[in-house]
Amino acid sequence: MRHVFPCGSPALDFVGTLEARHTPLPIERIATTGLLDAWFVESGLLDRAPGSAEADLRAAVGLREAIYALVRACLTSRDLPAGAVTAVNRQAAGEPVTLALGPDGPSRCGTARHALTDLAREAVELVSGSEAELLRECGHPDCTQIYLDRSRGRRREWCAMRTCGNRVKAAALRARRRR
Repeated sequence: MRHVFPCGSPALDFVGTLEARHTPLPIERIATTGLLDAWFVESGLLDRAPGSAEADLRAAVGLREAIYALVRACLTSRDLPAGAVTAVNRQAAGEPVTLALGPDGPSRCGTARHALTDLAREAVELVSGSEAELLRECGHPDCTQIYLDRSRGRRREWCAMRTCGNRVKAAALRARRRR
């Protein structure tokens, strides 16, 4: 399966692995250990699939939801939820992915836990740093992606122009033509 990475941050892309989050039937993109392994490799966190176990999958989903709670709090100018802070801090205290320079260039290796530690550390930096003010939620009514708006005028409306932006613009064009 091919994952998408429109958010400008692996931690935010990881949050986006639960699509259509606010609908009655959200779409889980890391429903199996194989899909989780694929996400780690496709995101560039690891060079090889770590062979995740069910416990890693449960930890990943728990971390994803904790990161989501933190970024939602930032988006809505609320205090960070204590449970989410504890969960992210606990994971961030672990060992990170090993980065090594070899004859073929850099390599990133480790377990699922190591990759989750990298995601948690990035989330800590994201919600506590200056980039927190760049957090936006996609303007497409069915999309729940949260992304960093690094556009020049800070007026980006969609997680990705190729998908959500095109859908919104095409719908607006059809509506204008109907009138």
